[in-house]
Amino acid sequence: MAYSLGPNQYGKAEVRMVTVSRAGSVHSLQDLTVSTSLRGDLAATHLTGDNSDVVATDTQKNTVFAFAKEQPVGEIEDFALRLGRHFVSSFDQITGARVLIDSHGWDRVNAHAFSRGSSEIRTTAVTVSGDQHWVVSGLRDLVVLKTTGSEFHGYPRDKYTTLPETTDRILATAVTARWRYQGSGIDWSTSFSAIRDLLVTTFAEKHSLSLQQTLYAMGAAVMEARPEVAEIRLSMPNKHHFVVDLSPFGLENNNEVFYAADRPYGLIEGSVVRDDAEDPGLAWYTLPEF
Repeated sequence: MAYSLGPNQYGKAEVRMVTVSRAGSVHSLQDLTVSTSLRGDLAATHLTGDNSDVVATDTQKNTVFAFAKEQPVGEIEDFALRLGRHFVSSFDQITGARVLIDSHGWDRVNAHAFSRGSSEIRTTAVTVSGDQHWVVSGLRDLVVLKTTGSEFHGYPRDKYTTLPETTDRILATAVTARWRYQGSGIDWSTSFSAIRDLLVTTFAEKHSLSLQQTLYAMGAAVMEARPEVAEIRLSMPNKHHFVVDLSPFGLENNNEVFYAADRPYGLIEGSVVRDDAEDPGLAWYTLPEF
């Protein structure tokens, strides 16, 4: 029986870090979860237990904290690039690094107090290989809902179909979106804000005949307006709202009272890819899974 060591990586997952900038009387806060993964010539540690090429995961964690002190974190994409390039350039045996960062939002109360924002999280996944890099940014748990402008009908019916067709329903979802950047000189903050606005506005304004149609329209809006995006992937659970039957109580329900079901739920996923998008060209590089 023949076998060999396959692709592998290792790192420090979910380093929780909060940084405070105390410059002036108004403080600023960043709340991050950082994960690092390294790849390279690491066969010895797997096959013989020789750790001479292993950059300890504790060292990776400490590097995250030290980098945040030595230079302001800034945009999460830039921080991830600095970390990834450091690991690849500092250790000959490390040929690739991947850095994932979640940014947790806080709302300002006053100059030095904050309240936890919504559950929405801004994300980035940066891959560094030699002198190349790939940046995949996005968001998750962007919860949106509209009370009209959504239909669902015309689907096949068989003996197991009980769902009634509708021409007016609540449409709600929690968007996970990740987009791969191409080109250089990107203003990460401006781009993120613009893409988020496009997703929300398109969801609100597109008259929906299916959540699939809405998903594609949201991705297409980003493609049309943001040339720095090579592709976008979206995952959108259908947060069902079912009209409650109030007839046993002698009451008529004209799409006013709903039962909000948390599970099971429909899960709609898809991507929109620019025809001339650059190929990432790295076998182990993939967009984060939905």
